[in-house]
Amino acid sequence: MDLEKQIQLLIDNAPHDGITPHFVAAIAPALSAIAQKLRHSQYYILQSLEGNWVLTTLSNRANPGLEKRVIYAFSTIQDVSLIPSAGLDPQILAKALPVTHILFQLVALEPVDSIVFLETPGTTTHTVEVQRDELQKLMQQQIKAQLKPRQIPPDIA
Repeated sequence: MDLEKQIQLLIDNAPHDGITPHFVAAIAPALSAIAQKLRHSQYYILQSLEGNWVLTTLSNRANPGLEKRVIYAFSTIQDVSLIPSAGLDPQILAKALPVTHILFQLVALEPVDSIVFLETPGTTTHTVEVQRDELQKLMQQQIKAQLKPRQIPPDIA
């Protein structure tokens, strides 16, 4: 599914509360900009049977006290086996999701620091990390740009 269709699906599935569809439309350029930097239009996310995304805590080798919480996004279902602990639990399954939907969810995932997209099938060496803080900043800039007051022409009377 192309990015425009993905964004339209996000807008269509947003709660019809008078705000959320407009919010999604406002941040759509930010979602598209990041999605265009990625190689695939969909990725596989590990989920529990209840639909909760599987979170992995990574420690810095040089500074073990430094940790970050990530979600892996796999380019193919076969790549799930590339992460040692992934796919071993029968209560965990991989679900294909459109890339813009993954990015949209990232903003709401408070305990998550970033999503690591595994870009090249069969290897873990080529990844793209999208940090939640950076995505939030980009979205806020997009919303501010949309909310700028429009100049009223002086001869409007």
